[in-house]
Amino acid sequence: MSHVNKSAHPFDKGRLEALLSRRFFYAPAFEIYGGVAGLYDYGPSGSTLQANIIAEWRKHFIVEESMLELDTTIMTPAPVFETSGHVARFADWMVKDVKTGDVIRADHLVKNVLEARLAGDKEARGQAAAPAKEDEKDKKKKKSKTAKAAAVQLADDVAKSYEVTLAQLDNFSGAELGELCRKFNIRNPDTDNEVTEPQEFNLMFASSIGPTGQHPGYLRPETAQGHFLNFSRLLDYNNGRVPFASAQIGRSFRNEISPRAGLLRVREFTMAEIEHFVDPQNKSHPRFKEMRDVVLVLLDRHVQSSGNTTLIKMSIGEAVEKGIIANETLAYFMARIYLFLLKIGINPDRLRFRQHMSNEMAHYATDCWDAEIQNSTGWTECVGCADRAAYDLTVHSARTGHPLVVREALKEPIVTEKEVPEFNKKALGKTFKQDAGVLQKHVESLDEAALSKLKSELAEGSTTIIIDGKTFEIAPDLLRVERKTFKQSIREYTPNVIEPSFGLGRILYTLLEHTYWSREQDVERGVLSLPPVVAPTKVLIVPLSAKEEFDPLVQEVSSKLRRAGIFSRVDDSNTSIGKRYARNDELGTPYGVTIDFASVQNRTMTIRERDTMDQRIGSIDEVIAIVTDLVEGNIDWTEACQRLPAYDGVQAIES
Repeated sequence: MSHVNKSAHPFDKGRLEALLSRRFFYAPAFEIYGGVAGLYDYGPSGSTLQANIIAEWRKHFIVEESMLELDTTIMTPAPVFETSGHVARFADWMVKDVKTGDVIRADHLVKNVLEARLAGDKEARGQAAAPAKEDEKDKKKKKSKTAKAAAVQLADDVAKSYEVTLAQLDNFSGAELGELCRKFNIRNPDTDNEVTEPQEFNLMFASSIGPTGQHPGYLRPETAQGHFLNFSRLLDYNNGRVPFASAQIGRSFRNEISPRAGLLRVREFTMAEIEHFVDPQNKSHPRFKEMRDVVLVLLDRHVQSSGNTTLIKMSIGEAVEKGIIANETLAYFMARIYLFLLKIGINPDRLRFRQHMSNEMAHYATDCWDAEIQNSTGWTECVGCADRAAYDLTVHSARTGHPLVVREALKEPIVTEKEVPEFNKKALGKTFKQDAGVLQKHVESLDEAALSKLKSELAEGSTTIIIDGKTFEIAPDLLRVERKTFKQSIREYTPNVIEPSFGLGRILYTLLEHTYWSREQDVERGVLSLPPVVAPTKVLIVPLSAKEEFDPLVQEVSSKLRRAGIFSRVDDSNTSIGKRYARNDELGTPYGVTIDFASVQNRTMTIRERDTMDQRIGSIDEVIAIVTDLVEGNIDWTEACQRLPAYDGVQAIES
């Protein structure tokens, strides 16, 4: 399905937002109480759209990849997030207006101000090249636009420094963001007041468990920890075999500093996360060959660090070979993420994968790529794909004493020889008393070369060992070093984790922007070109009128569509058929069927396609079969037109 209609009116965000509000896709929560920033309620169409995205996500990932699905708790005891590092590190940098006290996220402030100045520079340069003569209407229009955009031409070196800073922005620390505010004289754009030095703000919502508050807790900021804490059970469920993946869809909470971008930055949201557990010595993927030729648009860390945003197109096979993407499994999921986003309607020309730079990398990650989708606010991270290594399982195992490991029976036992220290513990204790344990621990920590040297020295008599400046004389009767043979039949290791993490609200909103347009002849009423797979309503059933003689056919068509698993709605209101179709184009309904007098007499029915407004006609059963194939993705509209003749508009003859 085309993402840009050639006869479409230019994108108008204000009209889209008016449509989404008027048709209740979503709205601010608690609106009649004044609302709370960053909290939204989804209406009928928004809820169904999200449910359809989730249903397709389940098919694309859980079913296709045979994943193990989880549903773990939202409320989480504090020790879990203390161990995972979230209590110490899950934070953003904020600044305050020195006069009003308004709080602003520091990196967003720098980004918005510098981008606004560059936009003003671009406009000012455009004005400088404008024709000398302008009529009064053009002058007034330009003057108001200039005032709004604060058009000021920048020196070339200043503009370049802004561009370099924006390319590197995600890599700056709090102190560096503060330095940027001073260097570029960045103020609160709403008040023109100075701002404070950046302060770290933890994004988790704190709470307590139990009536006395003796168990501090947090609302989870991600669903991932539920996977890690249940790893042993998941491994057992999977018959002890790795690799395998678990998946979860659920609510997460982040106490955003200043949520101002609708669904793109909220405090409560739905996430879909996958944790793919893999052998750290083998991060290949058995299905990588199927994806290796998928071409992605990449923005790697080295390009960004150099102050550039040049994109490259590259197959994931080549990216892995060149070491741009760390391993096959990470690249495989990036390709699968790309295909999923295209399937639900994201414009591939406005989709890229950006690699995290060193300073912005999460504390648990060794490599991470964000699927960023371009929208009216710029590029927005909608999916993260990270190699979390063994961090999470390791820290939780160390904290709890519960081994979160894989025990793998080896096909061929591994036979090794090594030097082993053997102590006469009774004599050692009598000789060195409280230092005996320290001495034993030190010797056991020596590597093979050091033990061999110690063995040679003991063969010649006593030797000395120095620990923290203290000298110990060791006689052969206290310690022997012998070479022993070991046979290993079991390999024990902590698996690594590859994690794709989806922000469904962000994906939903960018999808709405990508699919919204309006016809030149009806600018006020928009169209959402949602693919049938995610459209809230698949088919609109339109009786010519509300006359009772149409009721049996309406019921028959509704019933047959239901049995085919296709969600439909009936609109028998007294407005014109054209208006009924137009208001359902706003809801993204891809197909409409009309029941008229010819339907009653001949059992025929017309089908209309939303984007082209093309209409075809056939028997009721033929049309239902065509609609079923269209909705299930078996055919497209071009193929449907080959199976059904065009509707010439003369079948609806009133009796």
